[in-house]
Amino acid sequence: MNRYIKIALAAFASLFCLFYAFQNMANLGAAEWFVGTMTAMEGHEYYPNTFAFAVKSPVLVKTMLWIIILLEVAAGLLAGKGAIDLFGRRNGSSDEFNGAKTYALVGTGLAVVIWFGIFGAFGGAFFQMWQVEAGLNALRDASFYALQHGAVWLIIRADD
Repeated sequence: MNRYIKIALAAFASLFCLFYAFQNMANLGAAEWFVGTMTAMEGHEYYPNTFAFAVKSPVLVKTMLWIIILLEVAAGLLAGKGAIDLFGRRNGSSDEFNGAKTYALVGTGLAVVIWFGIFGAFGGAFFQMWQVEAGLNALRDASFYALQHGAVWLIIRADD
């Protein structure tokens, strides 16, 4: 039963990442506005100064958005491949099943990088998006997503 749970978790992690990527593509204008607003560091009243820089270039904003979307796609495809690999080894030995976890772990690990690294470290700490309501909500959700994918990574990683 544990094997099927790990397979399902990898499959759901895949869908989660792909759904976010597709939603971002379906709402490209709104997604670009959001990334542009957060990286421009507008409306920052609590910490009005920065040690670094704001990004206001439309080209850089589009590039950052597409990096996020492409990483979401990559994480989703990798986790999906991992689910398929795990499903293919579901009746194998423990060594075979454990050996089939690579893509599921890379996909869920990449999801943690996206929602903790990009949104948490860059969005939250570097661009201080927590200072505006839309940014605070996104940062709160991204933290939750990072924790979910981290928990899934740990469950899948546990030896069979």
